[in-house]
Amino acid sequence: MSNTADNHEQEGLLSDVEPGQDEMARNTTNLRTEDRKGDRTAEYAALAAVLVFVLVTWGIIFANDPKSLGWFAYHPILQSCAIACFTYGILTLQPTSQPVTKAAGLQRHQIAMFGVGIPCILAGTAFMIYNKSVHLAPHFTSWHGTFGIITVVWLVIQALVGGASVWFGGAALGGGMKAKAVWKYHRLSGYIVFTLALFTAYLAGAWSTWVTGHSDILVRFVGYTVAPVVILLAVYTRVRPSKMKFI
Repeated sequence: MSNTADNHEQEGLLSDVEPGQDEMARNTTNLRTEDRKGDRTAEYAALAAVLVFVLVTWGIIFANDPKSLGWFAYHPILQSCAIACFTYGILTLQPTSQPVTKAAGLQRHQIAMFGVGIPCILAGTAFMIYNKSVHLAPHFTSWHGTFGIITVVWLVIQALVGGASVWFGGAALGGGMKAKAVWKYHRLSGYIVFTLALFTAYLAGAWSTWVTGHSDILVRFVGYTVAPVVILLAVYTRVRPSKMKFI
């Protein structure tokens, strides 16, 4: 009896929806849970860890008279924001498997990645290059700098290919199934370059001369070793292998 009443109530709600929204409303009503056991815990762990990473980075900069640091101060602030956006962008799209949730997740993913993350990391890189040029310092002389520029170039290509596979129906890549065939490679490449970005941040925070000389070792360990490892493990725990079938 209660099931019948629930069905009538549901139909009544849907009957008030505009004709053009009826199908979407019904799809939304029939959504099933997409989280696996442990997914929510991993998501919270990743978000908490990236928050620690950002707070540690900003804390070190603002504790050392950022005005005296010149253009350099913008580099770690913007790069840490970019990594936070990349983390969220991955997390928000990972579990989606239904048309409605995929569309919503893709929109959030693009805003986080292409709308905020990529501009931040490009600006942060530009500030660092300009700062070195102003001081006539050589570029890319450390492992951090070398991995950093490789990561930035890879991320730009990653974003462009990802956008090309979905914008205008993936027309730039042939559209339809041809464009969709790129998705699994985009995902795999994304996980690899995200790992590279975290490793680059680790090199900067744990080993760079300036950071080691202006922060406590325990703070660095938590912010640049523990936090990136937790982020990476949490993100990889939520990976859907079914979305990357190469055979």
